[in-house]
Amino acid sequence: MNTRLTRISSALILAFGCVAAQAADWSDNSVSYRYGTSFHEPANDKDVTKNILNFTHVSGFKYGSNFFTVDMLKSDHNDPANNGGGGAQELYAIFANQLHYGKLTGTKIALGPISDFAWTTRIDLNSKDDAFAARVQKLIVGPTIKFGGTWGWADLDFLSYKEKNHNGIVGKAVDFDLTWRVGSAWGVGFDAGPVPLKFNGWATYTGAKGKDGFGTETKAETWINAFLMVDAGKLAGGSKDTFLAGVGYEYVKNKFGSSGTGSKTSQPLLKLEWHL
Repeated sequence: MNTRLTRISSALILAFGCVAAQAADWSDNSVSYRYGTSFHEPANDKDVTKNILNFTHVSGFKYGSNFFTVDMLKSDHNDPANNGGGGAQELYAIFANQLHYGKLTGTKIALGPISDFAWTTRIDLNSKDDAFAARVQKLIVGPTIKFGGTWGWADLDFLSYKEKNHNGIVGKAVDFDLTWRVGSAWGVGFDAGPVPLKFNGWATYTGAKGKDGFGTETKAETWINAFLMVDAGKLAGGSKDTFLAGVGYEYVKNKFGSSGTGSKTSQPLLKLEWHL
């Protein structure tokens, strides 16, 4: 693992947690674990098993909401670390802020299922210790339509997307072209008889972003993660949304803009989630 980014991300988690705790009108923190055996990586024709530990913070404040999440991913030997010693390790962190029109203006939005509008600003950072040695830096901004009701919530984003990265194989920094992204995230609650269920996830479609570090034109990328979770805590007679367990599905086409070997993933996932 890139120790420099590990230290930076740890500091960001601590600093952001302190700020959010002081300014938040409400907040939710969770730790989760995901597992899959058929992940794929570009230029790698092997199935990769990954264990993924995640921390997520979501909170609301006077003018909008904040979202912070960090994935710690550990691959098996089919996705090797650059200097040996087993599978690669990766850290991927996202911070997103939304400024809500309704909160900024004091206006209640009620346009059918539309509950508000927002301006989203998102920053992604990552580090991975494989031969490619990715060091992603993304700035993603644009408007969001927010939907809500007794069924749950959903966001629909129309975003501008700018990415910089590092290609360790050819030893160069890569400054991709400005492109666009349409994205969505959702959380829906319902009961299947006596069983309380949650259907949540996210999906993005990102346009081509010019040439990659090998000089190859990138393709538009599709990435979907969706989960059906049992609210096990509530089912056992405890608190709602405390412990969830379930299955999911990940679909990726043209991962990172690549269209060659290893650029597609289609696999089931297992997930456990604890809300603190």
